[in-house]
Amino acid sequence: MVKAGEVGGALEITLSRLAEFMEKAKKIRGKVVSAMFYPCAVMLVATAIIVVLVTYVVPRFKQVFDGLLNGAQLPAFTRFIFDLSTSLTHHLPRVTIAAVAFGALLSFMLHTSAGRWAFDRFKLTMPILGPLFRKAAISRFARTLGTLISNGVPILQALTIVRETAGNVIIAGIISRVHENVKQGDPIAPSLKTSGVFPAMVAGMVDVGEQTGALPEMLMKIADNYDEEVDNAAGAMTSLLEPVMIVFLAVVVGSIVIAMFLPLVTLMGANPTTRGLDD
Repeated sequence: MVKAGEVGGALEITLSRLAEFMEKAKKIRGKVVSAMFYPCAVMLVATAIIVVLVTYVVPRFKQVFDGLLNGAQLPAFTRFIFDLSTSLTHHLPRVTIAAVAFGALLSFMLHTSAGRWAFDRFKLTMPILGPLFRKAAISRFARTLGTLISNGVPILQALTIVRETAGNVIIAGIISRVHENVKQGDPIAPSLKTSGVFPAMVAGMVDVGEQTGALPEMLMKIADNYDEEVDNAAGAMTSLLEPVMIVFLAVVVGSIVIAMFLPLVTLMGANPTTRGLDD
């Protein structure tokens, strides 16, 4: 872009557009990261709390009830929680080693072409977060291509740069097909329409931009529209996930608490002294 600005004598305008592009790209990337950070942090804290309860607190209650009930049978739900706690406590080292090994294997797979392809495909199709990743990728594609073309970069060179900076191998593969079709004299819109990733509306807007000679402006409008959609989707998802995570944590912790109190209810009902005091 800088080279094109120097050749065209519009270096100042080019640098201004480049700075604006980088600011917006950083902003949209920050929105996606912030949308993912909250649920990941809550799940991490919830997992830590559950592990502490199941591996430390529940076994202490089991020791107390074994001494108080004198061989009487515990409620079924309490037995289930105790069995789960015993299983996790005994197998915790194995589970930890397996989790670390799985993480290492996943990290290795992500550095392979097949693993990266599968992960990037999953990001675009996964529930809840998938549409957010897709909208962010479309916005990045449109803004990058629109900025390059508006600054005089040839279309084939611009597509090459967009492909290298796509950040997703699925999107990069689509851009490669677009590049080959444009190289043969075909327009951009049909390749986007048949990609399965870009919505028909985006392909239609690109088609209008190509026919009217206003492709850069149309691409920037697409980018602005999808930036706003990403912003709204990130805000809505964060607002929705907050109560969902709280309810999930409350149900899990509440279930463990109820399981610990059920034997106490049984003891109170079976102890004549307790019943006499209650009367």
